[in-house]
Amino acid sequence: MITVAKDKSGDYTSLQQAVNSVPFGIPETIYIKNGIYKERVEIRQDNITLIGESKDNVIVTEGYYARMLMPDGSKRGTFRSYTFLVYADNFSAYNITFENSAGFGDDVGQAIAVYAEGDNIIFKNCKLLGHQDTLFTGPLPMKEKQPGGFTGPTINAKRRHVHQLYEDCYIAGEVDFIFGSATAYFRNCTLFALNRNNSINAYYTAPSTYGGQEFGYVFDSCTFTGNCPPKSVALSRPWRIYARTVLLNCEYSEQIIDEGFTDWNKPESHDTVFYAEYNGHGPGYNPEKRAAYVHQLDETQAAKYTKSNVMNS
Repeated sequence: MITVAKDKSGDYTSLQQAVNSVPFGIPETIYIKNGIYKERVEIRQDNITLIGESKDNVIVTEGYYARMLMPDGSKRGTFRSYTFLVYADNFSAYNITFENSAGFGDDVGQAIAVYAEGDNIIFKNCKLLGHQDTLFTGPLPMKEKQPGGFTGPTINAKRRHVHQLYEDCYIAGEVDFIFGSATAYFRNCTLFALNRNNSINAYYTAPSTYGGQEFGYVFDSCTFTGNCPPKSVALSRPWRIYARTVLLNCEYSEQIIDEGFTDWNKPESHDTVFYAEYNGHGPGYNPEKRAAYVHQLDETQAAKYTKSNVMNS
């Protein structure tokens, strides 16, 4: 095990230095002592585990953002704005806060806290803090709509079906703050929407699930909350038209819009998305008022959305 500590009591004072010290192909665990690690971290090899001393006191933070200018005068764009990148399989993180500190999207554009692309990626008891586009669950959609729109570390990566698990996590943001094409299972997480004083203040999710993929995002026993006014937050909208989001046993605050979901001005998606709920509760759970294309599952239909089924699909 490698230890990282700001007070020089470990092997390294920088998390990136610790990552860089791991021989390629060798599984490794990195223990991170309490401290604020103001650095941009990239992990590009499989079988790395990060364990923080405590979720609230191990903070990896940086403030890159989409409208930031690059040395050549171009804008950084969404996919080069990340604080933390994991582009690898069999990665796990425990007890860590990952933050993009750039601020509200209206001011800086997209600003990714965690860019996660790979199979069998696990975040447990972590905080992911940002504003617009907090968590990217790669891979990217099959095609970009604007040339250069996907410029970033995985623009040329193979588009493949991957699985990610987020358990006991706190994820905060505003516009599309969980987005991407992975199959991702969220269990016992708190999703916190930030108010930006708009008619729709936040969209918790914007999946780009691939056509023919059985599972997209599944939320089990999660809490959808925030600091927004009533009826001003949407649960999901489709980044691509085969988006899939299923919510089971979740608690909804009063800030959820009656329709629950929106179509992002893509009426054709009504026939292709799969948005569904089961056994919700709280003032924002109004199944009788949901958009016509939203499914209300019965017990038998909901039974297939177990963590095991989703993660092994």
